[in-house]
Amino acid sequence: MVIADRTLRLRHPDGELAIPIRIFAPERDATSWMCRYEIDWPEGRQNGRAGGADSVQALVLALQMIGADIYTSSYHQSGRLTTEVPGGGYGFPVPAGIRDLLQGDDAKFF
Repeated sequence: MVIADRTLRLRHPDGELAIPIRIFAPERDATSWMCRYEIDWPEGRQNGRAGGADSVQALVLALQMIGADIYTSSYHQSGRLTTEVPGGGYGFPVPAGIRDLLQGDDAKFF
């Protein structure tokens, strides 16, 4: 079950492309919790999942993984990936090791 979604925009010579992101409800695994997510990049869907000791940890780690996927993407590096406010960030946290990549409001709050 999708519990949250966000759509980023990719500026393209032919207009803007939507980059939908979907986050699914954490599910109990045999020994832990898993939280799945999807990012629909132009070349295809990226499926990811994060595991945690409980549902909150799995969700937080999934959000960080999404942030890492976005900030390390060639689309971010090209400067063509945006949200509603260009340069405002994407609204996802990242792991501590790549916080130097954050921009806009993300750099203030994450």
